[in-house]
Amino acid sequence: MNQSSSVEELADLLRAELHRYSVGGKLPSSRALVERYRVSPVTVTRALARLSAEGLVVTRPGAGAYRAEPRSRAADPGDTSWQEVALSAEPAGEAVPRSVDASGVLVTLSRPPAGVIELNGGYLHPSLQPERAMAAALARAGRRPGAWSRPPVDGLPELRDWFAREIGGRVTAADVLVTAGGQSALATALRAAAPPGSAVLVESPTYPGMLAIARSSGLRPVPVPGDADGVRPELLAAAFEATGARVFVCQPLFQNPTGAVLAADRRAEVLRIAREAGAFVVEDDFARHLGHEGGAGLPAPLAAEDADGVVVHVRSLTKITSPSLRVGALAAHGPVLERLRAIQVVDSFFVPRPLQETALELVGAPAWPRHLRAVGAELRHRREVLRRALAARLPALLPPRLPEGGYQVWARLPEGTDEAAFVAAALHAGVAIAPGRPFFSAEAASPHVRLSFAGVAGAAELTEGVDRLATCADLLGARV
Repeated sequence: MNQSSSVEELADLLRAELHRYSVGGKLPSSRALVERYRVSPVTVTRALARLSAEGLVVTRPGAGAYRAEPRSRAADPGDTSWQEVALSAEPAGEAVPRSVDASGVLVTLSRPPAGVIELNGGYLHPSLQPERAMAAALARAGRRPGAWSRPPVDGLPELRDWFAREIGGRVTAADVLVTAGGQSALATALRAAAPPGSAVLVESPTYPGMLAIARSSGLRPVPVPGDADGVRPELLAAAFEATGARVFVCQPLFQNPTGAVLAADRRAEVLRIAREAGAFVVEDDFARHLGHEGGAGLPAPLAAEDADGVVVHVRSLTKITSPSLRVGALAAHGPVLERLRAIQVVDSFFVPRPLQETALELVGAPAWPRHLRAVGAELRHRREVLRRALAARLPALLPPRLPEGGYQVWARLPEGTDEAAFVAAALHAGVAIAPGRPFFSAEAASPHVRLSFAGVAGAAELTEGVDRLATCADLLGARV
C-alpha cells in the first residue's frame, strides 16, 4: 500500500470513530495509534492533520489530539449565478474567445482512487524520485548564507549558468531566466511571442497543457501533422503561410504523446522555415533527462544550433525529480528576452530562492549523475515490460515502434472504438489511462490512449495493469 492510500484509510477509520469521544475529549496518543493500526508515525501525523484541516480534531503540540467543537451551520452561500454572465461575456471585436479548460491536464494530475493502477500520470513514481538526494540538497540549501533573502529576478547566476551549459551551443547564462517549472515557462513564452488573438502552430497531437495555455491566452492552436520523424516541414511551411502565425510550439525530443524525435534532416529545415516566416520556435525540451540510454547519443537542443534568435527554449527539472521541485528555465536571445523577463516579473516577481538553492545543490551533488543513469535504465526496463505485456494480452494496442525515451506509449485504438467508453471501462477495471482526444487541438482524431509507465510502483504493476485492461478487450473489436 502506498503512503497516500494509507493516510486516507487511517483518516477514514479515525473519522468513523470520533463519535466515541466527547467534544474536547482526547484521542489516543500517536504511539497508540501506530500500534493499533500498524502504520508508521508519519501516516498517523498526516491522517490527524487531514482531520484537523476538516475541523474535526484540534492538535496541540506536546499534548495530543482532541475532538473539536462541531462547526456551526454553514451560512447562506448567496446567489452567484450572475457570474455566469460576467465570465461568458466577450469584449466587442474579440477575435478568439478566451477559455480556461484544464480537463486535459487534470487527467494526468488527478490521483485515481485507491487500488487503481496509475497509467495516466506524467511524473515519476516516488520510488524513482531522488528523495534522499533532494532532502539532503534542501537541508544544505537552507544553511546557505542568504538562503531566504530575495533572489535576482532572473534567477541565481550559478543556476542560470548550469542551465546554459546544459543547453549548450551559443547559449550563455545571460540568455537564461529561471522559471517556476516548465508549465509556467511555456505560458510566459506564448504570451511573449504570440500576438493576442493570433494563431499558434502546434504539433498534432500535442501536450494538452500547452493547448490549455494557448486557449486561455486567447490564442488559436492550429495543428501541424507529423510522423515517426517529427513534424513534417512541408506542412509546417504551408501552415505558416496559411495562418500568418508567428509561433510554432514543438517538442523535438521524445514528443508527448507520440515519443517521436525530430529527424536530423528536419531540424535545420524547421528553423529555416520559421526564420523565413518571421516566427519563433518555442522548443519544449521537457524530456531531455528521460532518455532510456542515460542521455547517450541524444541530439542537441534546437536552441544550441540557433544563431538568429528563432528559438525560445523551455526546460524543467520537475520531470526527472519530483512534481514539487518546480524549477525550470527559459532561454532566448534578442529583444524577446526582455519581453520574457518583463512578463515573468509581472506574473510572479521571481522563483523562491530556497527552491533555486535546492536545485543548485541537487544538480551539483555526486548523486545527480547516478540518479539520471538509474532512471534511464528503469524507464527502459519498464518500456520493455509494457511491450511484452501488450504483445501477449492486447496486441492491437502495441505501436509498431516504441520510443527510446520518455515515459509513455501512444496507442492507437482499432477504428470504430469508442475511446471514452474504453477509458471509462478501464477505470472500472482498476486502471487509469489518458484518453487521446485532449491531445488534439482541432481536427477529428482517430481514437487513441496514452499509457504511462513512469507513475507505477514497478514492473509487476505494469503487467497487472495490462491484465486488467485486457478485461475490456470486447470494446476494441475483432482486431484484439
